[in-house]
Amino acid sequence: RLSAHLLLVCAQPNYIYEEPWVNLLRQGFNFQCPHGEVLVAIRSYFSEKEGSDRLWTFECQRTPYGLGEPTECWWDDINRAGMEWSSTCSNNGLVAGVQSQYFDAVLDREWQFYCCRYSRRCPYSCWKTQDIPEYYREEGELVIPSYGYFIRGAQTTFSGVLRDRQWKYILCRMTEFDCDFENF
Repeated sequence: RLSAHLLLVCAQPNYIYEEPWVNLLRQGFNFQCPHGEVLVAIRSYFSEKEGSDRLWTFECQRTPYGLGEPTECWWDDINRAGMEWSSTCSNNGLVAGVQSQYFDAVLDREWQFYCCRYSRRCPYSCWKTQDIPEYYREEGELVIPSYGYFIRGAQTTFSGVLRDRQWKYILCRMTEFDCDFENF
C-alpha cells in the first residue's frame, strides 16, 4: 500500500527546483526551515482520489543579513479542520515552517505556522495575495515577489462542497531598525 502512495507522489509534476513533496496524501507533516531561513515559496497539488487532499512543498531562503539572527521561534495558533482560519505570526514573527495533520472525517487538514522573531524588527507595507489557488482544486503556487518580502501568515477558506482550501498569504517587508511595537 505504501509503495502505491510513493509512486503517486513521484509522478506528480513539481517545479520547485526539484524539491520533493513534504507529505504523502492523507498524511501529516512537519516542515521547518533551517535556522536563520524563512519560507519564500509554497506549492501544492490537489488530488480528489486521495481524500481530496494536497501534496505540499516549501522552499526556504536565508533572511537578509541586516535582519540578523532569529531571536526566538515558536509554533503559533492552530486551526481546526473544516473551519476558516486566519493566522498571523504573533510577536512580529515571520513564517519559517508549517505543520499539518489530515482528518479523514472532514477531508481537510489542521494547520499551524512555525514563526521566528528577528530582534525587535517590525513588519510594514503588508498586503494579502489573491486567492491561491485561484480556483479550488487547482495547483497552488506562491513565490515571494522579491527579496525582502516575508510571509507573516495567511487567511484561508474551506469549501465544504469541494473539500479544498484557498489561501490568501499575508506578505510584509520588515523595518531595518528596531521598533517599539510589541505586536503589529
